Amino acid sequence: MKIGILQTGHTPAEMAEIAPDYALLFRAMLGDGNFEYQTWNVVDGDFPNSVDAADGYIITGSRHGAYEDHPWIPPLEALIREIYASKKPLFGACFGHQIIAQALGGKVEKFKDGWSVGLQTYDFGGKTLDLNAWHQDQVVELPPEARVVASSPFCKYAALAWDDHVFTTQAHPEFQSDFIKGLIDYRGKGVVPEGLLQEAEIHLPDQNDNVQIAETVTRLMHGKGIS
Repeated sequence: MKIGILQTGHTPAEMAEIAPDYALLFRAMLGDGNFEYQTWNVVDGDFPNSVDAADGYIITGSRHGAYEDHPWIPPLEALIREIYASKKPLFGACFGHQIIAQALGGKVEKFKDGWSVGLQTYDFGGKTLDLNAWHQDQVVELPPEARVVASSPFCKYAALAWDDHVFTTQAHPEFQSDFIKGLIDYRGKGVVPEGLLQEAEIHLPDQNDNVQIAETVTRLMHGKGIS
């Protein structure tokens, strides 16, 4: 099975030793032995020629806002709607979560209460999972056909699903602690409040539940739903 990774941003150059690009983080999360992968750098205007270029799709995180005026965002939204109509599996994390929600009728904005960084606890229907986050934007209005899969006191729409073929998370299940540490050092200082960075650093040694989201995304890609 071939997964198309739609890359909507690039990792900071200073973090190349951790991950040269976001696509590699998702490949590590799902395993190179489980799927065939192809990456399209949609942030640079590189798009698949057809929705049938892959059997399922992943949309990565990005430093950009879904609501910003970039030439690649309208064609990405059109592709999302085409993937959705085709019922091919689709997963998005952080910006991917937001742009999918926006393309399918929701609203994304810079959240009035600010940033969420580092390990956060989410309620997945009574089951708590600890996942890494790094965002200021949020989905603030639910798309018409979406259902809420997870939430937290800070993030009402923390994970969404559409039928059994689209699943998104505001958190980054592809981020391990070393990547969060890199973001703290190279993207957070002077941007994210210092207290939040310090709290995130305290929790770097703590265990995350990325493997459980990886299992869910694997089921999704194989057409087995998310439960």
